[in-house]
Amino acid sequence: MSAPVFLSTDDLSRVAPGEVFVLGGDEGRHAGVVQRRGPGESLDVVDGAGTRLRAVVDSVDGSDVRLRVAERVTEPAPAVVLTLVQALAKGDRDHLAVEAAVEVGVDAVVPWQADRSVVVWRGPRAAKSRARWESTVRSAVKQARRAWLPAVSEHVTTKQLAARTREVVGAGGVVVVLHEEATTALAEVALPAPGAGSPAAAPELLVVVGPEGGIGEAELASLADAGATAARLGPHVLRTSTAGPVAVALLSERLGRWR
Repeated sequence: MSAPVFLSTDDLSRVAPGEVFVLGGDEGRHAGVVQRRGPGESLDVVDGAGTRLRAVVDSVDGSDVRLRVAERVTEPAPAVVLTLVQALAKGDRDHLAVEAAVEVGVDAVVPWQADRSVVVWRGPRAAKSRARWESTVRSAVKQARRAWLPAVSEHVTTKQLAARTREVVGAGGVVVVLHEEATTALAEVALPAPGAGSPAAAPELLVVVGPEGGIGEAELASLADAGATAARLGPHVLRTSTAGPVAVALLSERLGRWR
């Protein structure tokens, strides 16, 4: 079984094998107090930016877990940034979508205030709701044992999403809008050419998922005019909580991430 993962805000790239690293704060408390990790147990600490420390517990003092680092691993940045644009949805369906998509391997998340979204992010609720999405992402990263932490951006309107679509397409990326009436299959959509070096140099692949009521004709037209491609997943209509993770899985395979 793989070692459990804990997130650290420290710069792990400076920690060398053989050194001692102290995992403290909430993550240290979770490891030492909640999970009762003890001396001799293995665990991984990641920084959300690709660095992973494989370590063994030396000792536990309350919320401070003293670790002996066995290995430091640097996991490369994605050659194509796979981003889920998830419409706000009621009944926690958007949270379920984000959680599963992160476990599958999505690189970034964008909350979308679609025209047919029943849920509305406004004022203090917007900040609180975004923080909840970020918490969901953190939990999913640890569950999936990932070293990269997907960012959750500010929520966007359809007008803002269309503007971002133009930017992504103009920079060599691709934007795919999942739609049940599309004639192009997701498997047939052309993918962006991989970049190299850093996340900033990598092209973006946006997957847009609508709310329970679907994407309106005007919204679809606006995104298509901005350069997006409408595509269908398959013969069945999936829930908003299911469509994104399924699309991310299929695209991850096409990008060679699962090989």
